[in-house]
Amino acid sequence: MYTIKKYREALKMSQEELAEKANVSRTIISGLETGTITNTTTGTLIAIAKALGKNVNEIFFADGV
Repeated sequence: MYTIKKYREALKMSQEELAEKANVSRTIISGLETGTITNTTTGTLIAIAKALGKNVNEIFFADGV
């Protein structure tokens, strides 16, 4: 999901830093950013959103629904 990358870069955070803060692997962050990973757990989505200071809807749903 390109939105993850947009928010991550706005915070001047590397993939590794985000992965560490969200307690997920850098491979997951990279895969979600590039679209090579399209399925993950709700817990992972919540953890990434929280690490970015956003809610899940802002990041993972284009229309914010």
